[in-house]
Amino acid sequence: MIVAFSVTPLGAGVDVGRAVAEAVRVVRASGLPNRTDAMFTTIEGEWDEVMGVVRQATDAILAVAPRCSLVIKADIRPGVTDAMTAKVETVERYLAES
Repeated sequence: MIVAFSVTPLGAGVDVGRAVAEAVRVVRASGLPNRTDAMFTTIEGEWDEVMGVVRQATDAILAVAPRCSLVIKADIRPGVTDAMTAKVETVERYLAES
């Protein structure tokens, strides 16, 4: 399963970078494959472990803000591993054909 998620602190002021960094720290400490960009953090693993990390990241936000916005998008394909990398490689291969 691949999950792209975003946690945003609400009610903690304009600069949310430090709080978001704490959530990303949780993801990186999980040991699961992950990638962070400007809009989402993507993580790959089994349902329970991925959703557990999403919850811990949300809790990291709630530790410093009274409210948290959470957006989740999931690709659930039992038995598939390393899809986070394979999907990008497939698109890059097609792009190279042009």
